[in-house]
Amino acid sequence: MAESVRVAVRCRPFNQREKDLNTKLCVGITPNIGQVNLIADDGTPKDFTFDGSYFMDSTGEQIYNDIVFPLVENVIEGYNGTVFAYGQTGSGKTFSMQGVESIPAQRGVIPRAFDHIFTATATTENVKFLVHCSYLEIYNEEVRDLLGADNKQKLEIKEQPDRGVYVAGLSMHVCHDVPACKELMTRGFNNRHVGATLMNKDSSRSHSIFTVYVEGMTESGSIRMGKLNLVDLAGSERQSKTGATGDRLKEATKINLSLSALGNVISALVDGKSKHIPYRDSKLTRLLQDSLGGNTKTIMIACVSPSSDNYDETLSTLRYANRAKNIKNKPTINEDPKDALLREYQEEIARLKAMVQPGAAGPAVPDASLIEEERKKLREEFEQAMTDLRGEYEREQTSKAELQKDLEELKAEYERANANLDNLNPEEAAKKIQQLQDQFIGGEEAGNTQLKQKRMKQLKEAETKTQKLAAALNVHKDDPLLQVYSTTQEKLDAVTSQLEKEVKKSKGYEREIEDLHGEFELDRLDYLDTIRKQDQQLKLLMQIMDKIQPIIKKDTNYSNIDRIKKEAIWNEDESRWILPEMSMNRMILPLANNVKLFSGYMSEPVKQEQTLLRSNFDDKLRERLAKSDSENLANSYFKPVKQINVINKYKSDQKLSTAKSLFPTKTPTFDGLASGVIYTDALFERAQSAKRPARLASLNPK
Repeated sequence: MAESVRVAVRCRPFNQREKDLNTKLCVGITPNIGQVNLIADDGTPKDFTFDGSYFMDSTGEQIYNDIVFPLVENVIEGYNGTVFAYGQTGSGKTFSMQGVESIPAQRGVIPRAFDHIFTATATTENVKFLVHCSYLEIYNEEVRDLLGADNKQKLEIKEQPDRGVYVAGLSMHVCHDVPACKELMTRGFNNRHVGATLMNKDSSRSHSIFTVYVEGMTESGSIRMGKLNLVDLAGSERQSKTGATGDRLKEATKINLSLSALGNVISALVDGKSKHIPYRDSKLTRLLQDSLGGNTKTIMIACVSPSSDNYDETLSTLRYANRAKNIKNKPTINEDPKDALLREYQEEIARLKAMVQPGAAGPAVPDASLIEEERKKLREEFEQAMTDLRGEYEREQTSKAELQKDLEELKAEYERANANLDNLNPEEAAKKIQQLQDQFIGGEEAGNTQLKQKRMKQLKEAETKTQKLAAALNVHKDDPLLQVYSTTQEKLDAVTSQLEKEVKKSKGYEREIEDLHGEFELDRLDYLDTIRKQDQQLKLLMQIMDKIQPIIKKDTNYSNIDRIKKEAIWNEDESRWILPEMSMNRMILPLANNVKLFSGYMSEPVKQEQTLLRSNFDDKLRERLAKSDSENLANSYFKPVKQINVINKYKSDQKLSTAKSLFPTKTPTFDGLASGVIYTDALFERAQSAKRPARLASLNPK
């Protein structure tokens, strides 16, 4: 059955900045009928009606009991639920979600939800629960794990038919009680990105989603899994008011773009004519895809400022919220989900019990056949995981280095699991079984009647409040034209009154159109200003690249920027360009044509001789270098020239001249070596035809 998104509006008190500006009150609240009146400078009111409206004196306890309490009850039953706060920066979103722990009445939605969940699990009979949490932020359109070992690491959003949209690599933390959840929330909150602006000294610069998974298993073995998303959105803001520059401006641009994408999704869902819902336009809308028009019960808390200085932003928030309440979701109970962690725990316990069974003599012994079967299954899972990983990297054009790293981690994990099977013994198995069973909670306060009654009382009060609100709105009003009047004058007065209301409503619609045009104009100017600043940044980067380009080495592929641009691939899921890996191209000089001819008739023994000569030459060179320190250069230089030295020198010169005549394109070096060619004695014996001069032939080489 479809149900609408429930929307509540909360107006915070004046802050010190607004008091210093001496601004006027522009917001009026009528709580009993959920009405919000926004008053312009000329006194013209704009009326909005929501599922709840709360003024400056409202408390976190009141808001939670009225609208959030029934939602959390549904989550424990197996539904998905989402609560998110929306509004301009500094409007009290984080205060509404987190609250003040030291003031009991002002504790926020998140800590109250913790208390509620563990009270409900403790008082529920014959059901075992597993509660685990995750905490992420979306900063500059990058998803990061606030509870992970490295909270700067970027995570990727994936989608599978059986799991839907999820964040790959997001850490899950099992919680047994309220303090464990609070510790996780505090740790993650301290890792969030915040920054000071003119509107708020501790402004959230990222969207955050704290998710609580509640899995329950009955005695019959059926499993239900509810999921509660607690979302604290970063505030929409105008640069002219926040004074954002540098990193703050970049953050604000990303925040506004994602919130604009969220608005487009809401508009497309409400319109009913749109065939395409732009969930993929931002990471935020992708993660909230199931909460907007999907299988989730959703509550939106719109936070506004009472100051006339923020009239435009408050009007924009109220219109945003007014559209959101028309979204229709189709929530259903999640029964026997495939990705339930509770199911994995139960299967692991069953496997351990089966592998370690009592032997004939009594003590437990490992079952070899079951262990071998488990080893085979583990190997199949490892091979499938490797195949999936390779396919995923091929689809996403990720670098081979990252693929190799992930494959090594997967292999190490497989080897650890395999080693655990080898070292399996009854004591360790029993210990592991007990550790898994200790993760389950539920039924600790099953006999506490007082807690049960308090829980049921809160639920009934919330339902009664909803019924009273519907009755106060009196949706089915009688048409004055259909009523029976005692006199004509009475009927005339009733019709005149109805006409005045309709005229007033018509004028209100006309003003609404004018205001929308004005709001669109402000948004247009804001977008143009953002475009101009981004264009300046782009030109700066382009100029820097033009300066750096000439000094890039020519033997790298990045020396050709045009080619890199052609090879770059846009990744829609990650909203980034995937660039080719940097490679170094070592230039190898081509060999001359003569060398090809020379190598054509070179036999294998000759090739081996070449290799040997190269090795001998290297050895001789090392020997000469080693002897150079011990030689007396002065004595060697002035040493008398002997006859044999002259003959040897002539032989060397003759070999070089012969080589030049045979291979004019090569430049021989000492000891018969040339660039790429080795001249052997066999070659010189074939080529030598010149006679020794008579002057030197008379010399006896001996």
